[in-house]
Amino acid sequence: MKTIKLLVLVFGLAIFAALESQAQEVGIRFGNVNGNNVAIDGVFALGDFSRIHADVSFGNGGVGIDALWNPVYDDIADSDFKWYAGFGPSLFLADNFRFGVAGEIGAEYPFSEIPITIGLDWRPYFIIVENTDFDAGGFGLNIRWRFN
Repeated sequence: MKTIKLLVLVFGLAIFAALESQAQEVGIRFGNVNGNNVAIDGVFALGDFSRIHADVSFGNGGVGIDALWNPVYDDIADSDFKWYAGFGPSLFLADNFRFGVAGEIGAEYPFSEIPITIGLDWRPYFIIVENTDFDAGGFGLNIRWRFN
């Protein structure tokens, strides 16, 4: 019961934060996210060229928070596909506290008929605190709703 209440709280806060911050895309990410397996996924534009790609993940006994800066590139063979790469801080709040840096490289496709973006990415983690560790298994599938 305590886990369900925590999940509802995290989900509610993530949606509220996304709506209040004028996020351009909000959705869900499946896969390894900071040691968890699902996340609320949001994209916040910083201009035409870059953005913040943020996740609040849950499962596996804790809550993870990633906020990655991504330059976005539109040059994949005359198509609507975009690719991005970036890095940023990563935090895991649980009994086994972790803090580190995450990298990210991925590709996404924004559908023109419907306001949905689907993407695949790889997110390796270099954990600095509590124990030093490297996790290269952070593959994920992103499905996000576009608001603009």
